[in-house]
Amino acid sequence: MFIAADWGTTNRRIYLIDADGAVIDTQRDDRGATSVADYPAEVAAIRARFGDHPLLLAGMVGSNIGWRAVPYAAAPAGAEDLAAALDEVAPGVFIVPGVSCDIAGRADVMRGEEVQLLGAVASGAVPPDALLCQPGTHCKWVELTGGRIGRFVTAMTGELFALLRGHGLLAAQLTGQVADGPAFRAGVAEGARRDLAASLFAIRAAGVLGLRADADAAAHCSGLLIGADVAARLEEAGGQAVHILSDPTLGGLYHAAVAELGGTAHLHDSQPAFLAGITRIRELAQ
Repeated sequence: MFIAADWGTTNRRIYLIDADGAVIDTQRDDRGATSVADYPAEVAAIRARFGDHPLLLAGMVGSNIGWRAVPYAAAPAGAEDLAAALDEVAPGVFIVPGVSCDIAGRADVMRGEEVQLLGAVASGAVPPDALLCQPGTHCKWVELTGGRIGRFVTAMTGELFALLRGHGLLAAQLTGQVADGPAFRAGVAEGARRDLAASLFAIRAAGVLGLRADADAAAHCSGLLIGADVAARLEEAGGQAVHILSDPTLGGLYHAAVAELGGTAHLHDSQPAFLAGITRIRELAQ
């Protein structure tokens, strides 16, 4: 039996996992890496709640804003590489290292997503050779080869949308709901042109001229950013299907965007993928 934590920047989810890989207990809270100052105290509290078991921690807890900056495993990397590079930061407490890559001089990194990616393969949800997308604040696009993480690209799609919605010229227009529909799909098609700077200003102009209701502006803007992101990756995919690891809401938007641009997508729940991945890493580390 062991305890696993998917420990992000603002939130974390903790699982008690038995010898067969089944979840016995779980807890989700807002004790993300930016909220914690005393990690040994956090570990003591976790063990008081879940029992005195080994801990495997993944995500931003292993970054320079977390407990300790754990060195990345260089891609290509599989579960065995992550298991071999676990960093024991306290007795019986191990941090998963994350993965880095360099594509033609453009560096990229991930922390936490690697567990989901490898778990999706370990669980049989995706084939060992596949293109995966993990939407979020920083969207990951990953090529799996032989069940190992190979090349990957991070797009700041979600963060750009949040910045536009919170600051600047368009903020007052972007207060509406975001959902799949005509405004979102039109944004996807416009985003596929990948002329983002001009397309974003066109949101302002459409509102001023009464060509689009401001209630639809947020959905259109989201579609625009996601469409540009998806179009760039589909161009490189050569007709390969996209496996999306996400919750149904955000993942559904990416699924719709891939379909709108002529691709094929399969949506998978990211939580079971994390559990399969962290369990596999634990097995290999023993």
